[in-house]
Amino acid sequence: METTSLICQAQAGDKAAREQVITENVGLVWSIVRRFLGRGQEAEDLFQIGVIGLMKAVDKFDMGYDVKFSTYAVPMISGEIKRYLRDNNSLIKMSRSIKENGWKVKQARERLSAALGRDATMEEIATATELSVEDIVIAIEANSEIESIYQTIYQGDGNEIYLVDRIPEKKDETEKLIDRMAIHQLMDLLEEDERKLIQYRYFEEKTQTVAAELLGISQVQVSRLEKKILLKMRKNILN
Repeated sequence: METTSLICQAQAGDKAAREQVITENVGLVWSIVRRFLGRGQEAEDLFQIGVIGLMKAVDKFDMGYDVKFSTYAVPMISGEIKRYLRDNNSLIKMSRSIKENGWKVKQARERLSAALGRDATMEEIATATELSVEDIVIAIEANSEIESIYQTIYQGDGNEIYLVDRIPEKKDETEKLIDRMAIHQLMDLLEEDERKLIQYRYFEEKTQTVAAELLGISQVQVSRLEKKILLKMRKNILN
């Protein structure tokens, strides 16, 4: 039986068909797992995580996609493994000094905002913490929940999509097309100013300070708006 027919049955609730699709694509999971060996995790553990990604691919595959199921499943499987590695290996590590500066900045911002009745400026935070504006920006960026372009855009039924893939690996053009389609679909649901902010921060890799200048708002507003936009993108995909 063709894979697409099995997937249709699986999505309709046929457990036997679902198991057959998974069994037939075990080799695909192992081929992806091999890309991630040597990162401190056992191959069998990565395989189990990869199978979860494969199962999500079965559940989410749209017959309207002009790609083979195996091609669609590759970024789903690798994405699941990357999330696991990110959570367990802390891909982004901060130095102790940056963490301490981040704590100082956070405390100063809260105190100043309460005293001034508004968001504190970078200069006011610099005076209060005795840190340079540059060090403050670095601390804010490093300690932010949105640490990098590897941050999850949305999560539905345990399935995550990332703005940009930070872990180097070979991708064919079809995989890249799928990634771009997912991102552009999310971007199309945003307001113009929201799209600009995401463009500046994640595609042009500008700092929050530079993005703030381009948008004519404060860096603090950029930080808050950025988080709000990503939450909006998650809700849009879930709805």
